Amino acid sequence: MTRIFGWLAVAISLCLSAEAGAGSGSIGGSVRDSAGVAQTGAIIEMVAVGSGQQLTAYTDAAGKFNVSGLMPGNYDLRVTAPSFLPTVREDIVLAAGATKIINITLNTIFDAAKMIPPRKRSDQEDDSWKWTLRSTVNRPILRFDDGVPVVVETDQQDHGLRGSLAFMAGGTNEGYGSASDMGTEFTLEQSIFSTKILAFDGSLGYGTSTPDGVLRATFISGAENGSPHEVAFTMRRFSGPDLPIHHGSLQALALTSTNSFSIGDNLVLQYGGELQTVDFMGRANAFRPYGSIAWRLGDDTVVEYRYATSEPTTRASKGSDTAPADFSESGPRVTLLNGSPELENAHHHELSITEHVGNSNVQLAYYRDRIKDPALLGVGNIETDTGDVIPDIYSGTFSYNGGELRTQGVRLVLERKLTSDIRATIDYAYGGVLDLERPGIGWDAIHSNLKQTWRHSAAIKLNGTLPRWKTEWIASYRWTSGGALTPVDLFNASAGQTDGFLNFFVRQPVPHVRFMPGHMEAIIDLRNLLAQGYIPVVGPDGYVVYLVQSARSVRGGVAFTF
Repeated sequence: MTRIFGWLAVAISLCLSAEAGAGSGSIGGSVRDSAGVAQTGAIIEMVAVGSGQQLTAYTDAAGKFNVSGLMPGNYDLRVTAPSFLPTVREDIVLAAGATKIINITLNTIFDAAKMIPPRKRSDQEDDSWKWTLRSTVNRPILRFDDGVPVVVETDQQDHGLRGSLAFMAGGTNEGYGSASDMGTEFTLEQSIFSTKILAFDGSLGYGTSTPDGVLRATFISGAENGSPHEVAFTMRRFSGPDLPIHHGSLQALALTSTNSFSIGDNLVLQYGGELQTVDFMGRANAFRPYGSIAWRLGDDTVVEYRYATSEPTTRASKGSDTAPADFSESGPRVTLLNGSPELENAHHHELSITEHVGNSNVQLAYYRDRIKDPALLGVGNIETDTGDVIPDIYSGTFSYNGGELRTQGVRLVLERKLTSDIRATIDYAYGGVLDLERPGIGWDAIHSNLKQTWRHSAAIKLNGTLPRWKTEWIASYRWTSGGALTPVDLFNASAGQTDGFLNFFVRQPVPHVRFMPGHMEAIIDLRNLLAQGYIPVVGPDGYVVYLVQSARSVRGGVAFTF
């Protein structure tokens, strides 16, 4: 009888072992650097989510690894190698009996820095030191984990179509071409061929019988060395039938190309441009190139030269659905001069040095600007056709030609992480602006009274999150030492970039509702809340209007992400 029970126990053990073997899976792949070179001896650490079970493996001479006998479930994978940032793949889903192939690209800290968007220059502008380009469909995220920099890569094969939809109300008050007082913004992104993204996004307004807005198609590809390349085609329309004057609509087409690559371990080049054609009371064409060269001196110092031909916006720090893709923020700026349309033509040269010290970043920059036909912003209703003003039909603002501005200046920025959830930035700049010699003058005397003068500017910005409610917020105030129709340091794209005077911005996630897919956020964007910096002039119809550096605006809405 004992022998029978013994054989039965052996048979049961063999069955259980066979069943376990049939249900187990494996995770393998290869490890290479950004140039495609296989990395031998890289350490593969795999942790089972939930149980905490940890397994360790090493890559072979071809940079390959394989971990077998894994039970179904979710795993976190961490790859480390000398001279590279650790790389983490989170929530790798392994089905019963499946084999998962994970290819890892190791980056140096300088390789990760080149993934920053062209208009977002601060290495630490986001909380937790993390940056993304357009989405995380196939873009790594650089963050600090317990004080150690880590590149976190999402599993590209687990993501497909993504989208967002936002309903916004309230004008941006940016002059001619501002967003409609009510509009819808959307984004669709599809990951294709594992390393590429096809995106379609836009902003449509409801202010007129024919919808105004922007439609954009974008193709983003990642080269084998990790350098992204982006091509976008944009169509813009701003209707004119309801304009009180200049009965004509504005239409614009633009083709944009963006590239970046590295030379060695310490030099990164970013370059691109936008070819524009604008149809408004005639046709005008323009080419807007830009470029930058960043040279890393050691681990904590970066020297950068930047050339730009378009004014930066705050869209990157707030999210695209808070500052819609309207004409004023994403396209050529148009004014009238003696009845003829003129495109703003700008050239910005900047040389900066940024030093990272502990929890702080310090930047010192020198810049030179030359702007022909700058678009000045005005507030007030103008119904008389003077041939020099383009009114906005939504917000009661208008655009006025500022002639020319040639200036230079300096900038000093101090950015510091106060807590894990709050970051503070102080920005000081000194440079030239356009101003009026005498406020309250008549309309016909504006051009002769425009002057270039020197101003000091100082700003403080606090931004962070409220962990309990997951609230994202930004509060800022920018002071100018005197009257100014243009901001000091007009092309500031550093961490100290802010709108003029008092501003608040809030993104608040809304608790998930069972019958609604994705998640919802409420958005509030307040600019120049105290209506400061308004310079009065007598309009062509005898009423007082104002020329301003920044107009007061209130904008808000809800956004859905699917």
